[in-house]
Amino acid sequence: MKLWSALLLLAASMSFVPLAHAADPVVARVNGFEIKQSDLDFAASEVGPRLGTVRPEDRKRVLMQFMIENELFAGAGEQEKLDESDTFDKRAAYHRRRALRDAFFDKNVRGAVDDAEAKKVFEENISKLKPEQEISARHILVDTEDEAKEVKAQLEGGSDFAKLAAEKSKDKNAEGGSLGFFSRGQMLKPFEDAAFALDVGKLSEPVKTSFGWHIIEIQEKRNQELPSFDDVKDPIISQLVVRKAQSVVGDLRSKAKIEILDPEIKRSMDDAAMRGEAPPLPDEEFKDEN
Repeated sequence: MKLWSALLLLAASMSFVPLAHAADPVVARVNGFEIKQSDLDFAASEVGPRLGTVRPEDRKRVLMQFMIENELFAGAGEQEKLDESDTFDKRAAYHRRRALRDAFFDKNVRGAVDDAEAKKVFEENISKLKPEQEISARHILVDTEDEAKEVKAQLEGGSDFAKLAAEKSKDKNAEGGSLGFFSRGQMLKPFEDAAFALDVGKLSEPVKTSFGWHIIEIQEKRNQELPSFDDVKDPIISQLVVRKAQSVVGDLRSKAKIEILDPEIKRSMDDAAMRGEAPPLPDEEFKDEN
């Protein structure tokens, strides 16, 4: 299915941001129906979060395709007089309630989370983390301890590490024996302990792991750079919006009179509550984030 066709299926479940335009130019026409800039903006707010894999320079084109296809379907529905069907008014009433829900969500959930709050979370948590050390290493992996000792002797005798690795190492994925940079927790513990104990430029004694015997050389040590606020602002804001949504919907539920009249659905909801399962978040956008 083309991307914009998939977006049509998602649009009903996405929230929107009301946008005001002093000038609202017509950007396209489909069978005489005008598509305005505000239409594109509403489309972007509906489906924008799903365009993460689309290149920025392609997004306007994708949104326009979405709007064109939306209008083609709507126009075809008018020709078939589907707006006169028994279910159309109910469908329109449903989408009106969705629009009210979206407007409330934008004002009282998304609108209640700003950069200042995200910056506070960043400063209280991420900015206080200590930089973690990482090392760049290379190794030669062989089957036996005697082979590893022989490899070390050759290296100490002046043999080229990369060339020897190409000739003797079982690890053919590590070109020239290079493993690149890694931090603690990414390698087998015997290998990690030996590697982090070495000084730059030094060779290890033979190290045994489940893969065989290693001779390790450390090429560089450094501290990982901590992310900047701009690096992590978006995911922090997303999480704050999730928390705010949970708080707001919880408050609304506590004040509401909710009657479940279908006995099967009521039984299922009661069972879920007994299991401690939380109700879904009030925004489908966050379905896959937790």
